[in-house]
Amino acid sequence: MMTKPLIAVSLLALAMVPGLDVRADDGATIGSLEGKTVELRKGKTVLGSSELARESYRDFLDLVSDDPELRAEAMRRLGDLELEATEAGQLAENIEALDPHSFDNSVGLYQKLLEAYPDYRRNDTVLYQLARAYEVGGRTDEALDTLNELVAKYPGTSLMDEVQFRRGEMLFLRRDYNGAELAYQDVIRAGEGSRYYEQSLYKLGWAQFKLAWHQDSLASFFELLERKIGDVEVGDGEERLASLSRAERELVEDTFRVLSISFSYMEGADSIDAVMQERGLPHFSHVIYANLGDLYLEKERFQDAAETYEAFVRQDPYHPEAPGLQMQVIEAYKKGGFSTLVLKGKRGFVERYGIDGEFWVRNPRAENEAVAGHLKANLTDLAQYYHAEAQKDGKRSDYQEAASLYRKYLSYFPGEADSANSNFLLAEILFESEEYVEAVTEYERTAYGYPFHEKSAEAGYAAILSYREYEKTLADGSARDEWHQAYLDSALKFSDTYPDHAESGAVLTTVAEDLFKQNQFDLAIAVGQTVVGKQPAVKRELARTAWTVIAHSHFDLEHFADAESAYYSLRNLTPADDAAATQDIKERIASSIYKQGEKARDAGDLETAITHFTRLGEVVPDSEIRATADYDAAAALINLEAWDRASAQLETFRRDYPDSEFEDDIAQKLAVTYLESGRSAQAAREFERIATADTSTDEVRREALWRAAELYEKSGPLDAEKRVLNDIIDRYPNPIAESIEARARLLTIAEQAGNEQERIARLEEMVRIDATAGAQRSDRTRYLAASAALQLAEPVRKRFEVVKLTQPLADSLKLKRDLMEGVISAYTGAADYGVAEVTTAATFRLGEVYEQFSSDLMESDRPTNLEADALEQYEILLEEQAFPFEEKAIDLYKANTDRAADGVYDEWVEESFGRLAGLMPARYAKKERGEDVVTALK
Repeated sequence: MMTKPLIAVSLLALAMVPGLDVRADDGATIGSLEGKTVELRKGKTVLGSSELARESYRDFLDLVSDDPELRAEAMRRLGDLELEATEAGQLAENIEALDPHSFDNSVGLYQKLLEAYPDYRRNDTVLYQLARAYEVGGRTDEALDTLNELVAKYPGTSLMDEVQFRRGEMLFLRRDYNGAELAYQDVIRAGEGSRYYEQSLYKLGWAQFKLAWHQDSLASFFELLERKIGDVEVGDGEERLASLSRAERELVEDTFRVLSISFSYMEGADSIDAVMQERGLPHFSHVIYANLGDLYLEKERFQDAAETYEAFVRQDPYHPEAPGLQMQVIEAYKKGGFSTLVLKGKRGFVERYGIDGEFWVRNPRAENEAVAGHLKANLTDLAQYYHAEAQKDGKRSDYQEAASLYRKYLSYFPGEADSANSNFLLAEILFESEEYVEAVTEYERTAYGYPFHEKSAEAGYAAILSYREYEKTLADGSARDEWHQAYLDSALKFSDTYPDHAESGAVLTTVAEDLFKQNQFDLAIAVGQTVVGKQPAVKRELARTAWTVIAHSHFDLEHFADAESAYYSLRNLTPADDAAATQDIKERIASSIYKQGEKARDAGDLETAITHFTRLGEVVPDSEIRATADYDAAAALINLEAWDRASAQLETFRRDYPDSEFEDDIAQKLAVTYLESGRSAQAAREFERIATADTSTDEVRREALWRAAELYEKSGPLDAEKRVLNDIIDRYPNPIAESIEARARLLTIAEQAGNEQERIARLEEMVRIDATAGAQRSDRTRYLAASAALQLAEPVRKRFEVVKLTQPLADSLKLKRDLMEGVISAYTGAADYGVAEVTTAATFRLGEVYEQFSSDLMESDRPTNLEADALEQYEILLEEQAFPFEEKAIDLYKANTDRAADGVYDEWVEESFGRLAGLMPARYAKKERGEDVVTALK
């Protein structure tokens, strides 16, 4: 039989499974194996051994049915092997996602085991493995349910810490942070011996963070940091972090990050302070504050960042990292643009970390050179700030503060490379605050108390100036004499100490320059004159410098004639090949001449001013300010009312400077001079220039055109006047009240020129402009239009008058009637404007037309073939036809004469009286009555 070999193979397979205890009793039965442990040597992996083991377990399960313990154990191990084999197979195939059905064998075995052996002693392990199989198979809900079952059924399982950790992870991924938090808490309660303890601390903190239990999360995160880096001494942090594994290092860094976020959600630095008071300051406390400050800085919450850094400094001001965080305070304020707070931060740094302070008692200088560097920088910045403020506002408190800071710097860093410069700045602030005695001491210490440096000579000079300033405050007497002697000693020491300036000429030249720079022009001139008067003469370059000082000083003192003379001396010393210097001197000569002209002009001496202004162009013809001088000469001539000279000067200016910025102003000034000298046509041309100038306003341009037109009207030529008037109409059609006057003048010109065609066109235009004027229509436009309409009616009337009634009468009568209608329409249109003098003229002309028509009828040719009786009858008919027209004429004349009662009496009313006298002598031919009426009207 094959039973015994099969059992042996199964036992061998069981023995090969790691972690499985196989016990046996003293008998040779399968059950007797329970009491013994078989130890197996580790050997080489046998290809296919996993499959062989699984087959052996399957065979074993087929054979053994009477021992539930062994069957349960075998089923558990077979499930484990199936799970491991499936995982191994999936990994070997290198697939990214596990096939959930690949684990069905393992799941099925575990489920059968649990169903078949509910009391199996290792069912907690079976449930754990079942949950694992579910999880790796992607059936996470079933995995979580299985773990929940395990926790409920086996609260005392040795796997509890791992089970709860896995539950926590699953719940966390489901965002069930409450459940996850409880699970992680169970792991923590299991004790520090659990290999999941630290990871659970970390995830517990995160779960609490997600629940917004920020205060609770802090304990977890802080405990984790204490375990990882709590024993690290200050200064060893980087080395300790480097010694951690990558995972541990990332864990620590991430914990710091989440702490920063938590505190930012709480009360920021106040919350950190509260935690530190409760827990004490750990070695890494500065990192907590720094990280939160950095987070605020990233979010551009500059004040919050600064206050956070400052909070640590307040907690532990003498901590080795505190100065660095104080500098972060300053940088945060600087990035936020809070200049006042930057200043406050720098002051705080100096006060806390001065060399004479507690920090340096606790921290060796050699290990904190960076702090000393920050102290130097902040002291320098503060001193320079108050120095600048003092210079700007002149507050004594700022001077005192700057001096105090410079002294503190020198006290802290006496032997530094820049100490001499700081000593010099101290002397400067003392000088500026008029503490001349102390300034002398500090200048001389700067000049002679240090190895030679760039401020040595300057300090020596400054000491001399300080002596001079203080000497001004002393009354004559012994004190002044002693001080003056000390001044002389200092000057001698200066010459002895700095051999490069040993020659008195050079020293005096430098002093002269310094005096000029300080605006002490009189003293600079005196020293400069001493230099140029020395025998033997000083070097050419020194003399050139001295003359420069002399000339510039005279100029600044407004001694312009002396300055001009000095500049000539300077020009004689300037190398011919130094084009830039030569040109500069020429310009300074020109400026000196110009200033003499200005000074004379301001004093009211215009002729002298003109002489200087015009002389400038003769002396320095290529000067940049020659145009200005020539212009000012013209202006002075205008002020003198020397019109012809002014005109000539302005004409020359225009010729010499065609592109001058004053071109528009020249036109205005020439217009004035031409007007004043009676040169109207030339003045008109200048007004035309003004009308096209870019700088002229629209109003000025319009006025200039009208002025030009008026002048051309006065002096001619007419073509120029017409051009300007047309320009006015084209450029400024509105307001019509103005442009219509230009049209009226153009009409007059056309009449004067006898240009009938243009005259008619202008008359028609006048009528059209009034008709389309709209709201701009006025009495003036109506008057001009009415007058134009009256004149336009004249040629129509004349055509009517020349046509006579001839035989055949019907033809000539029709033509006459047509012409009459045209005349009536024209005069009626003129009368409709309502302009009295036009209305009376039009009414009179209409009366004439009707009277003319009546007369023409009576004077028309008679038919030649009529008998006497017929001719008589014809005459009667003509009279009947002519009478109504005569009556109409009388009515029109009467309408005119009736206006006399309204105060309207002109030549046309008078003419109407005359016509009525001829037509109705009985009524209107009485001379005395007519005279009475006329007299009354007049």
